[in-house]
Order: sequence, then structure tokens, then C-alpha cells
Amino acid sequence: MKATIYHNSRCSKSREALTYLEGLDLELEIVEYLKNPITYMDLDNLLRILNISPDDIIRKNEKDWKENFSSRELNDEELIYSILEFPKLLQRPIVIIGDSGVIARPANLIDNLLK
Repeated sequence: MKATIYHNSRCSKSREALTYLEGLDLELEIVEYLKNPITYMDLDNLLRILNISPDDIIRKNEKDWKENFSSRELNDEELIYSILEFPKLLQRPIVIIGDSGVIARPANLIDNLLK
């Protein structure tokens, strides 16, 4: 089975989830989305797999959000473009296994994907 993690190596929760995944018997794909930006289609697919809205995947305590978007009312498409412009806004880590995914905060939420 294959697992994909959308990973930020500077984030302790993301490192924790990666370590957790490395302890499982899975083929692992690491997407370092800050180094290799994801596309609109990638993000749209993630939202579909996670079954959440763009608003649910944004880190609203980030400086980029507060300075650029917090005072504005944005529709879903604008929210997606805000993440593409400022990838640090993306919640992390996101783990996808098969057709299911989770924002793995905490890392043991990954277990829900293995059932």
C-alpha cells in the first residue's frame, strides 16, 4: 500500500507524522510542497479526498493569512488561490492512503486510514 504525505520539514507535527509513517510497512511518497509547489488540480483533489472545504485546510494563524486575507471574505476558489500563492497556509501534514486522507494532527490519526 502507498502513503503520500504533504510535508513541511520545518514543522514538528509534520516530522512526527513522517516518522510515524516510516514505522509502517507502506510505500511512502513525500511531497515537499514548499519546495515543489502543488497545482490547483492537486489542491482540488486533496480537498475532495479529505472531504473538506478550502476554508478547513487554511492555517489562519499564519502571518501571511493575517496580513493578506483575514479581513476579506473569500469564496472557495479565492481560498484555493491564496494557498497556491502562500503555500505555508496549507494545513499540515496531510496524509493520503488509497482513496482516503487526513490532516494528521496528531500523527495517530493516520491509523484511521489503515482500517
